[in-house]
Amino acid sequence: MKLEKMNRIGIVVPTYNPGPMWNQWLEKMKSQSLMPEVRLIIDSTSNDGTMTYETHQLFEVQTISKSEFNHGGTRQLAVSKIAEQVDIVIFMTQDALLHDEHSLRNLVQVFSENSNVAAAYGRQLPHAGSRPSEAHARIFNYAEKSVLKSLASKKDLGFKSIFISNSFSAYRVKDLMDIGGFPTNVILGEDTMVAAKLLLSGKTVAYQAGAIVHHSHHYTYGEEFKRYFDIGVLHAREPWLLIEFGQVSGEGMRYLCSEMRHVMSDAWYLIPSTLIRTFFKYVGYKMGRYEKYFPTKLKKRMSMYKGYWLKNN
Repeated sequence: MKLEKMNRIGIVVPTYNPGPMWNQWLEKMKSQSLMPEVRLIIDSTSNDGTMTYETHQLFEVQTISKSEFNHGGTRQLAVSKIAEQVDIVIFMTQDALLHDEHSLRNLVQVFSENSNVAAAYGRQLPHAGSRPSEAHARIFNYAEKSVLKSLASKKDLGFKSIFISNSFSAYRVKDLMDIGGFPTNVILGEDTMVAAKLLLSGKTVAYQAGAIVHHSHHYTYGEEFKRYFDIGVLHAREPWLLIEFGQVSGEGMRYLCSEMRHVMSDAWYLIPSTLIRTFFKYVGYKMGRYEKYFPTKLKKRMSMYKGYWLKNN
């Protein structure tokens, strides 16, 4: 039984200057044993020469201005464009490299096996040459065993029950549209909000450990601060997430303890750097939670997603 005959599959990739990795990204995509029927790039006016003829041969490319990009709004724009053509939509980012030729197939297989699964996300391994802290983030968040998460999972997993990733995930279009789609104006965390709403609606979110990409970030201390500032803003502006699924402080402490054990066993000399990095994350998050007390000009400086503040204060 061929999966392609059971569900119509689409893939959406938001891009902006994807850089030298893009050629490898395209080659990995072309090698897939399951090739999505509908393939769409939403490009924020890249000017690095990557939106080449080869890209246009594989994808339909829709161009928007940089100021139009919004984490949730851009994804919802894409879903609305292809909703009538597909049953399942995969979302990837330009810096997530497919691990093998079955990565996409393994990600969407669960939708055919379980009709209550509304979303799925795959395993992430660090890019080659990643720092120990980056490798640990993938080890901590992406286990070797697949998991089905329902609303009941919050009893054991707490806030982690709505963990998902916009770098490599898929959604059943009908279920996604039934909860209103992606939020159209959030600083980040559109995937977390969708996962939360799906669980609250009685649906299931699947973690597919056999569907793998390589994806990790090499953030500076300042970038860590900015990213966690934005997470704090999300939690301040969407307090229902914490009310429904619990606070994040316990998970943060569990992460730090796990990271310290990982660094001590593999690279003890990075302990000071790890503690400094944790400090920047903590301060950034706390300042984000209290963002309403800061002027917009300062919030824009502290934020990784500066475009958000053009329409929000």
